[in-house]
Amino acid sequence: MQHAVIRPGESALLPCLARRAEPVVIPLLALLAGFAAFSLFLVSQGKSPVQYFSLVWLGGFGSAFSWQNTLSRTAPLLFAALCVALPARLGLVVIGGEGAIVLGGVTAGALGAALIGSGPVIALPVMAAGAMLVGGLWIGLAGGLRHYRGVNETISSLLLAYIAIALMNHLVEGPLRDPTSLNKPSTAALPPDLRVGNIPGLDVHWGLAVGVTCCVLAWMLIDRTTWGFAARIAGGNVRAAQVQGLPVGRLILGFCVLAGGFAGLAGMFEVTAVLGSANGSLVAGYGYTGILIAFLARHNPLVIIPVAILLAGFQASSGLIQRRMDLPDATVLVLQGFVFLSILMSEALYGRLKPFVPEKWRA
Repeated sequence: MQHAVIRPGESALLPCLARRAEPVVIPLLALLAGFAAFSLFLVSQGKSPVQYFSLVWLGGFGSAFSWQNTLSRTAPLLFAALCVALPARLGLVVIGGEGAIVLGGVTAGALGAALIGSGPVIALPVMAAGAMLVGGLWIGLAGGLRHYRGVNETISSLLLAYIAIALMNHLVEGPLRDPTSLNKPSTAALPPDLRVGNIPGLDVHWGLAVGVTCCVLAWMLIDRTTWGFAARIAGGNVRAAQVQGLPVGRLILGFCVLAGGFAGLAGMFEVTAVLGSANGSLVAGYGYTGILIAFLARHNPLVIIPVAILLAGFQASSGLIQRRMDLPDATVLVLQGFVFLSILMSEALYGRLKPFVPEKWRA
């Protein structure tokens, strides 16, 4: 690594601060660029960007009710972002977390229906374990295809997500369908004792607390364990990791299975805390929003927490924007699209412009 040359009269603090700020500044600038591009889109539609972002703030963060609405949407986004961030440490781009979420929810719904009467102490852990197992195996399949067959994990995980959604529709409308669900096919409704309750004092279910805990544990795994260090080495240079004798195959499979397990847990909480049964509402796009969150957070599990809250606030404000500005609620997806494009462009542009950065600012 080339070190900065400190000339007489210059401080070593400035380049050090620049290096530390780099992981934060680049996504922040990309976020602002996405907002600017989206503002131009609103102007082209004859709408006011100032009013739009004011309503985003009001609907997502402007009151205690808004905060609770935002936080209730944050839990699945935390798990979905972890599904992207963990494999990314190995240089893998896994974007099929939606499939693991859907199958995790179906598994939880099926197990819950089978365990009615067994009590929450037994049923809820079994439902969570089953959802994590199925989600882990689903994303682990993409990792296995990459390691053993050289199949691109981005394509395979995305195709597996479509297969998972089709499989969910088949199960919910066929073998697992509750005969009483006439208008909207679903599994049997969970009884109240098998539903996950709210955090005391908040109208937010316990999935949020579990999601934050999982983010902290994922950060400890990546930054404080030998497995995390090995994953970072393999992500930087696979050949060098293999020469050093690191178990690259096991790392790929292990991190993909763990990532899918987190996504499956998101599906479990959606069924047990929000929906009450497994149905088509599981396909809510959380897995795709998690991609944006993970990239904005630079795949740092701790940074995922505030970024997920921000994106959840955007989603929570969609109804208010629709009523006040006569815009479809899908406008939030357009905003997310602009931000995601800005993130991708910022990474490419920074790589091209870095040679022109003064030497004293480089790591």
